[in-house]
Amino acid sequence: MTNPSLDRTPRLSSIILAYLGVYVVWGSTYLAIAIAVKSIPAFWMASARFLIAGFILYVYARWSGAPRPTRLHWRNAAIIGTLLLLGGNGGVVWAEKHVPSGLAALMVATVPLWFALVEWLRPGGKRPPARAWLGIALGFVGLAVLFNPARMLGGDSIHYGGAAALVMASFLWSCGSIYSRHAKLPESGLLTTGMEMLAGSVALGVFGAIVGDWRELSTATITTEALLAVAYLIVFGSLIGFTCYMWLLKVSTPHRVATYAYVNPVVAVFLGWLLADEKLGLPTMLATPIIVLGVVFITTARATGIASKTPATSSASEANPTEPRPSGNAESPCDELIARETIDTALTRAPAQSGC
Repeated sequence: MTNPSLDRTPRLSSIILAYLGVYVVWGSTYLAIAIAVKSIPAFWMASARFLIAGFILYVYARWSGAPRPTRLHWRNAAIIGTLLLLGGNGGVVWAEKHVPSGLAALMVATVPLWFALVEWLRPGGKRPPARAWLGIALGFVGLAVLFNPARMLGGDSIHYGGAAALVMASFLWSCGSIYSRHAKLPESGLLTTGMEMLAGSVALGVFGAIVGDWRELSTATITTEALLAVAYLIVFGSLIGFTCYMWLLKVSTPHRVATYAYVNPVVAVFLGWLLADEKLGLPTMLATPIIVLGVVFITTARATGIASKTPATSSASEANPTEPRPSGNAESPCDELIARETIDTALTRAPAQSGC
């Protein structure tokens, strides 16, 4: 049965508000994480955040009529949740205890590059189209200019363990995203995400106990600001931001929605300047047009490649991924479609690493 709410053309004002929710809310999560981990152990904080958000999403999805997940669904959700939330988000929140939030945002923005590389090198993988590669490369160059890594990496100011954790987090996130494209999962995207959050929360809690996070926890040292930051991550990052994101996937195209990957770090820098007295200088002014140009290349790569595919067809790509289509040679239109869908998943699967 067709959903009447999806048949109606959404108002432009609603689309703009939803994009602002994804851009601003998810862009602000880097600052919220940095505040939270100052007085709350990183893995404990992430575990509690995803436990609460996952429980809410799971209960709401079941209440809305989503069928009970099978044991296979839970197994796959556990694998994905562990890779995405322990390996991906867990690495980010731990790294933000040791490296600047700007560097963390820069490393997270490289996820599409890692995703494309892993997808290309895996058995049966496909090479992304040239225009999408160019757009991602431009976005990365813009981010590099924005955060001025030559200054940040100079001397002994960088924490090499934190930087290594960010690299590993991006790689594990990419592996989990690729696995999710082929794993059997529930039809409901909300239910799947809730399950992944619950499973990831358990993995984060167990890992936190192993590395000693629980022994470092002291209620006397937890600040009000840290608690408010966790509440913000749950309500705005995981619930409101994710709701906007899922709705945009239904009414827009994945590549347009995926522009958050390059806008979020810009927002993070601006909020750091506004709320945390961080400097806003020439690198930001230089990086902005480069990032915008990268977004244009990514968007046009999608638009010129698959004009016949409607926006709604990609809305459940995470919850019900399609298997790769059989093809004859690497230059066939079918292979090009698979390669472009690879970029779709790389960019639209990444929100949970910072904001989801």
